Amino acid sequence: MDFDVIIVGGGAAGFFTAIQLATLQSQRKIVILERGKEVLTKVKISGGGRCNVTHAIFDPNEFVNAYPRGKRELKGPFHSFCSGDVFAFFESCGVELKIEQDGRVFPKSDTSQSIIDCFLEQINTLGVKLNTSCAVKSIHRTDLKESPWTLETTQGKYRAAHVVITTGSNPKMWDQLESMGHKIVKAVPSLFTFNIKDSRIQDLMGLATDAQVSLLNQAGQPIELEASDETTSSGPLLITHWGMSGPAILKLSAWGARALHQLNYQFKILVNWLPQYNFEDMAMHLTELKQEHAKKHIVNTRPFELPKRLWLKLLEAVSVSKEMKWADMSKVQLRNLARQLTQAQFTVNGKSTFKEEFVTAGGVDLKEINFKTYQSKVCESLYLAGEVLDIDAITGGFNFQNAWTGGFIIANAISEKLNN
Repeated sequence: MDFDVIIVGGGAAGFFTAIQLATLQSQRKIVILERGKEVLTKVKISGGGRCNVTHAIFDPNEFVNAYPRGKRELKGPFHSFCSGDVFAFFESCGVELKIEQDGRVFPKSDTSQSIIDCFLEQINTLGVKLNTSCAVKSIHRTDLKESPWTLETTQGKYRAAHVVITTGSNPKMWDQLESMGHKIVKAVPSLFTFNIKDSRIQDLMGLATDAQVSLLNQAGQPIELEASDETTSSGPLLITHWGMSGPAILKLSAWGARALHQLNYQFKILVNWLPQYNFEDMAMHLTELKQEHAKKHIVNTRPFELPKRLWLKLLEAVSVSKEMKWADMSKVQLRNLARQLTQAQFTVNGKSTFKEEFVTAGGVDLKEINFKTYQSKVCESLYLAGEVLDIDAITGGFNFQNAWTGGFIIANAISEKLNN
C-alpha cells in the first residue's frame, strides 16, 4: 500500500499532524497506523477525563519554563505555534475552550470526548485514512525514489515518501529507532506523587494548602540535579492517603525525575508550610505570640492561615498538649514548632502514578532532531513528535502543547517538501 505520508501512532501528536498536513495537502494520501484498537486513549483520560489541552501562558519565552527536558529546543517551535494558536484551531473546529483559575485550559463541555470527536470528524472530512490494530514490526529505508520508506506491519507492507513517528513512550518503537541509528535516552517516570508515612499527616487525607517543598537526599542534604533543574517548588500541596501530591509535589517529580530514579525513590523533602516565613522569622513571631497570648490555650489559637487540622498535628509533633497555654511553652518547644512550620522534614519511600496519566522522561536524544522541521538528523524524511522524544513537562496541559506544536511544524515541513 503506497501513501505520501505514513503517521505511526494514533495519539494527540499523530492526529494533529495528520489534520494539519491534510489541510495543507488535500490531494495527498495520508494514513495513521495505530497498534491498538482505540485511538486518542491518553486524550480521553487526561485532566480527569476533561482533557487539559494547553495552558493559558501566551508568551513562548515563559511557556518553555514548564519543560524540565526540552526547554531550550522548544523556544523556537513555540514562536511558530503556541497556546494562542491552539485556541484558534479548536474554535475554528467549533470546540470552545475555557481557562480555569490555575491557568489550565479545557473544552467548555468539560469532556475529552469533544476533542476526540473533533479529531475524528476532521480526519474523516479531510480524507485521512485510519488503520487500527496495525502494529509496526519494522521500518526500512530503500532506494526507491518515490517511496523510500517501507513499513512491515501486522496488516502487510506500507510504503511512503515521508514517515512520522508519534508513538509516545513505546519501548518497542524506541528499540526500532535505536536500530536505525538513533540514540535513546533511557526512560524514567516523571509526574508522580510521593509515598510518605508520617504521623504529622496521618488522617489528613484531602487537606490542601500552599507550601514550599525542597528535595533532599537521605542524609538530609540538597539533591544535586542537572544545572537547569529545580530543587524547590511552591504551590498547592495535597495530602493523600498514600502521602503527598498536588502541583508543588508534581513539579518536583518532573524536575527531579532522573535524580530521584537514581535514588530508587528513597529520599527526603523539606516542607515550609508558611513560605512567607523563614525559620528565624517564625521563631521571633512565635515569641511575640507567646507574650501576646500568654494566658490563652495554644490549641485554641490559630495565628496563621493554616488548615486547623494541620496546625493541631504540628502542635502534637512538638508535644503541645490540649491544656498547655502559650506562657507554658518552653524555648525548645517554641523553636521546634518554628522548625515544624518552616523546615519540616518528611521521608519519602517510593512513588505512585499520578492519576491514570503516565508521563516519562526519556526518548530520542534531542540533539538528533532539527527543531525547525522536527526531522531526524539521522534519517532523512523521518519526523518525530510528542513523547517519543526526550521531552516532558510539568502537569497543566504542557505535554499536549508539545504534541500540537510538533505536529504543526512537521505538517508544514512535509507540505513544503511535497510542493517542491
